[in-house]
Amino acid sequence: MNLFADIRTLVTDSLEAMAAGGELPAGLDHANVTVEPPRDPAHGDMATNAAMVLAKPTGLKPRDIAEMLSARLAGDPRVESADVAGPGFLNLRLSPAAWQGVLATALREGADFGRSTMGRGRRMNVEYVSANPTGPLHVGHTRGAVFGDALASLLDHAGFEVTREYYINDGGAQVDVLARSVYLRYLEALGREVAFEDGTYPGDYLVPVGASLAEEVGEVWADQPEGVWLAELRAYATDKMMELIRADLASLGVAMDVFYSEKALYGSGRIEAAVAELERLGLIYEGVLEPPKGKLPEDWEPREQTLFRSTAHGDDVDRPIRKSDGAWTYFAPDIAYHFDKIERGFDELIDVFGADHSGYVKRMKAAVSALSEGRVPLDIKLTQLVKLYKNGAPFKMSKRAGTFVTLRDVVDQVGPDVTRFVMLTRKNDAPLDFDFDKVLEQSKDNPVFYVQYAHARQASVMRKAAAAGIAADDAELAALDLAGLDHPAELALARKLGEWPRQVEQAARHHEPHRIAFYLYDLASEFHALWNRGHEDPALRFLQEGAPEVSRPKIALCRAVGVVISSGLGILGVTPVEEMR
Repeated sequence: MNLFADIRTLVTDSLEAMAAGGELPAGLDHANVTVEPPRDPAHGDMATNAAMVLAKPTGLKPRDIAEMLSARLAGDPRVESADVAGPGFLNLRLSPAAWQGVLATALREGADFGRSTMGRGRRMNVEYVSANPTGPLHVGHTRGAVFGDALASLLDHAGFEVTREYYINDGGAQVDVLARSVYLRYLEALGREVAFEDGTYPGDYLVPVGASLAEEVGEVWADQPEGVWLAELRAYATDKMMELIRADLASLGVAMDVFYSEKALYGSGRIEAAVAELERLGLIYEGVLEPPKGKLPEDWEPREQTLFRSTAHGDDVDRPIRKSDGAWTYFAPDIAYHFDKIERGFDELIDVFGADHSGYVKRMKAAVSALSEGRVPLDIKLTQLVKLYKNGAPFKMSKRAGTFVTLRDVVDQVGPDVTRFVMLTRKNDAPLDFDFDKVLEQSKDNPVFYVQYAHARQASVMRKAAAAGIAADDAELAALDLAGLDHPAELALARKLGEWPRQVEQAARHHEPHRIAFYLYDLASEFHALWNRGHEDPALRFLQEGAPEVSRPKIALCRAVGVVISSGLGILGVTPVEEMR
C-alpha cells in the first residue's frame, strides 16, 4: 500500500471523469501530475500540481481547474478537505481513517510493507568497490562498499532484479608491483635480508602471504630472475589479496554475486569485439589528439593513435583506446567489460566510483551509450572522501596496511552496523566526517543510536504487553478497530509511517540510499516525541495500565514503527537491536 500513489490515482481518475463530463478536454497527458507532501506541513497532508500542469494544454486558468478538481476529490471518504492555494495548487487533508489504515497494512504486510513494483523486474547491474587487488580495503572503499550494497538492496526492495558485481582490476602494472612485493616477503620468510624500494607495497598484510609462499615452494624461486616467477606470483598474490578483500567485505556484511576479472578480458577476443562494434558504428578512427589544457607534460608529443569518437555521445574529447605502440590503453578493457554487461542483458547499469575517478564519468557513459545504441542507461555515482577522527584528532594510519586506515580498522573500532549507518548519513557525493567517539555516543545527535533506540523502545513495549497477557500478534493488531488513535501526535506518527512506501520509491528512483537513513531518523524523532509526551499525558502512553483494550490500538501504532524501522535498517544492511546496552 502506497497511500501517496493511491491518492494520485484518485486525482488522475477524477481528471478522467472531468474529461468524460466535458469539464476538461479528452486525451490529456497526466504523466507530470504529482501528489507529494507539501513543503509546509501546516498546509495539509498532500499537495497536487494537477491544475498547474494541465492549465496550458487545456487553456484554462489553474485555479479554475483546481476548484473543479477539489469538488471531485472532496467526495472521496479518504479526503477530509481539498483547498486551493496560490495560483492553483491543491492541498489535501486526509481523514484519520486513511492514516489508521496505513498502520493496519504495515502490520498485515510486515517486511513487505513499502516494497514496490516500480522496477518491474528490470535487470540492474550495480558494480561497486572494484578496488585494485593489491592490499586490504581502505576507508574510502568502505564508503563505496556500503553505498553500493545499500543501493543494491534498495533497488531490490523497489522491484528490480539486481546483480551485485565487483570488477577485479588485475590486468595492470600494479599487479606486477604486488607480485614483486610478495616476492620480497617470500625472501624475508626464508631469512634473507630485503629492502622495500619506492613503488613496492611495504604493509605487514603481505607478511603471511610471503610466509605461505615460502612454505609451499621452499627455496625454488629464491635466486631466480623475475621472468621465472613473475607470472605465477601475479596469480598467486592476486588470489591471496582477493581472499583478504572478500573477508574484509564479509566483515561489513557485503556479499557479491559476481567477481569479474579484468585480466580475463585479455587474449579472450572480447576487447577486440567491443572495438569492432564501435568500428561498425563508425566511432573508431586514427587521429591525433589536441594537447592537454594547461601546462604540457615534458614528454608530450602529438602521436597518431586509435581513437574512440566519444564526443558523439556526450564526452568532451575523443579518447584513445590503443597506443601508438599497438598496446591497449586502460580505457579499452573497461569498454569491453561494459560491453559484456550489455551483452549479458542488463537493462540498466550503475557504477560506484571514488571521487578520484570523476574524470572517467563522461567517457564511460559515452562508451555504454554507443555500445547499447542508447538502450542501456549508465548512472555513475561518485563517493567522496571520508575523514576519520578519534579523541578530537585525525585517526592515525594503519600499521598493518602501511599507508592508510583499513576497512577492518573501522569495523573493529565500532562494528559493522554503526559503520554502515554512519556512511549513509550523508549524500554519497558529499564529504563525510567519521568521528569514532561521536558515532558511539548515546544521544539524539547520533542518528545510529537514535534510530536503534526507537526500535529497542518498541521492542520493550511488545515484551511488556506479552508479560501483561495482552494479545499483540501482528495479525491480531492489524484486525483491530484503530479509530481510537485520533490524537494529533498519534496521527502525526501514522502520517510519517504512511510516507515509507513513497520514500522507498523516491530513493530508488534517484539512486540515493541516504534518503532511507534520513527518513528513519525523522521517524524515530516522531516516535520519541510521542513517547516523551506520554510522560506528561498518561493517555498517550502505549501501555494503559489495567486497560488492555485501550492499549491494543496504541500497541499497534508502536509495532508499526518497529516494522518500518526494521525494514529500513534491512535496506541499509543494519541489524535492528531489541535492547540497548
